[in-house]
Amino acid sequence: MNERQPARRPGGRSARVGAQVHQAVTDLINERGYGNFTVGEVAARAGVADSSIYRRWGSLETLLTDVALTRLNAQSPMPDTGSLAGDLRAYAAQVAREISGPDGLLVVRLAVALSSSGQQGLQARDDLRDERTRQLQSMLDRARERGEHAPDALGVLDHILAPMYIRVLFGMGPLTPDYVDGLVDRLL
Repeated sequence: MNERQPARRPGGRSARVGAQVHQAVTDLINERGYGNFTVGEVAARAGVADSSIYRRWGSLETLLTDVALTRLNAQSPMPDTGSLAGDLRAYAAQVAREISGPDGLLVVRLAVALSSSGQQGLQARDDLRDERTRQLQSMLDRARERGEHAPDALGVLDHILAPMYIRVLFGMGPLTPDYVDGLVDRLL
């Protein structure tokens, strides 16, 4: 007897469910803010059973961390222009576009919200910070390997990312290319 294996679709149902759940979380955070929805509401919005969410993620905090880390990794690939100044300008411009968009502050909102949701939330916040630091460190290490003097990752966070996030959070004007390039110039 020759049993036929069912054809597998790239990504398949699991990827589709993951994308639907991630989008539901994003929509609910933008509509209501963190802490104002449940796993059941995420499931209903995504069109899946809440047991599917618990089976895959275990808790709302783990799901939110997954959403934030996925967005962080997808939105901010580390540029490699051949120079630290070029890399930092390209990276800062990417971040400026991301955080100025409709879902731009989602990762920041999640990190702040998770910080106040107990030990699991604090671990999730730390995971987000560590991933951002890891990304920056890879760019800075490449610069050092080329013989360039590079600041530490905290310097990039303090002098480039933090001012942009503050401007967006408090509605202090657009993140123009001149403003973003000026942040990089001051750091270097």
